[in-house]
Amino acid sequence: MHELPVTESILKIVLAHAEKNGVSRIMKIHLQIGRLSDMEDEWMQRYFDYVSRGTTAEGAKLQIERTPIGLKCNDCGASYTLEDADKIDMPCPQCGQKSGRLVSGREYTITNMEVL
Repeated sequence: MHELPVTESILKIVLAHAEKNGVSRIMKIHLQIGRLSDMEDEWMQRYFDYVSRGTTAEGAKLQIERTPIGLKCNDCGASYTLEDADKIDMPCPQCGQKSGRLVSGREYTITNMEVL
């Protein structure tokens, strides 16, 4: 149920931007969500449908793109990405050490809105 506060925050942000720009209806919201997020796309949409009732975002669809996990090696400084969270302990592809520090993968970003 942790999707609910996140979807409420998304709604608050998009409604503020819509009001500021004179938008009459929000059709689609493009999101980038890190692969380490445990948010379920289907539940996010369900909760968004619930919290957006009666607003200019009612009926809007969430277009969710999962972004890769970003790591930076503490030994050699190389930056690298992973698509699979199960491989987070993978050694650095540059130096082979297992000292990667997480730099991205848990973020939630609203990248765009389609509006009328």
